[in-house]
Amino acid sequence: MNDVLTQSRPIRLKGRSFLALALAPELPFEDWLVQLDALASRSAGFFLRRPIVLDVQGLEIDRAQLRELVSQLGARNVRVMGIEGARSSLLGPDLPPAMQDGRPASDVELPSAGETEKPALADAAVVETVIASSPAPTKAAPSIVVSQPVRSGQALFHPEGDITITGSVASGAEVVAGGSIHVYGALRGRAMAGTMGNASARIFCRKLEAELIAIDGFYQTAEDMDPRLRGKAVQIWLEGETIKAEALG
Repeated sequence: MNDVLTQSRPIRLKGRSFLALALAPELPFEDWLVQLDALASRSAGFFLRRPIVLDVQGLEIDRAQLRELVSQLGARNVRVMGIEGARSSLLGPDLPPAMQDGRPASDVELPSAGETEKPALADAAVVETVIASSPAPTKAAPSIVVSQPVRSGQALFHPEGDITITGSVASGAEVVAGGSIHVYGALRGRAMAGTMGNASARIFCRKLEAELIAIDGFYQTAEDMDPRLRGKAVQIWLEGETIKAEALG
C-alpha cells in the first residue's frame, strides 16, 4: 500500500511549435559578423529575445570554427537554440543541438546601410521578420503599414515604431512592435506592443479574437480577457502593471 502511495507520477512531455529566426552565415565569418553588427546597430533590439537557428549547410568549417562562431554570436546576445545542416562530427556537448526537418520559408534579404526597407513577411513556422533600420536620434520613430493579412505561422517584427495592418492577423501569427499596433481587421493571433519598454503603447483592433496580447512585457491570454469584448472593436492599454481594455464606438 505504501509503495503505491509513494510512486512518483510519470513525466509529461508536451509537443510545442515555436517560431525562430534562421541565420545563414557566410565565409569568412569575420566579414559576416561585421555585417551582422551593422544590422544590429541600425535595428536596435532586432535579436532581443528571439530564438535563433544557425544554418551552416554547405559550409566547409571545422568544429573549432563553429564553436568560435557560436561564441561570437553569444557575445552579441544572439542566442543560438540549435544548429541546422552541420555534420555530426562538428557537434558536441559544448554546442547547441542539431536541428532538422525545418519547414522551408521565404528568404528575407537584410537591407544594406542607407537602403529604404519594406515590410517583409516570411511564409512559415521557422523563419520570419526583418523590418526597418533605426532612425536618426532627431527623427520620430517610423511606422509601417502592412496591406496584406498576416497568415498563420508568420511573424511581423518592427522594434522601432508602430505597426498598422489593414487586414487581419490569423491564429498562430505574431505581431511584435516597439510602439503601438493597429489592426483594421480581426486580431486572432498574438500581438505584443511596446516591446522596447514603451508602456504607453496601445493595441487597437476591429475585432478582438486574440490568443495573446501584451504591452511592455505584461500579457493576457485569451482565457484572461473579458469575454464581453470578444469579437468587438477594442483598444488595449497598460495602467501600472495591469492591462486594460474597452470597446470602441
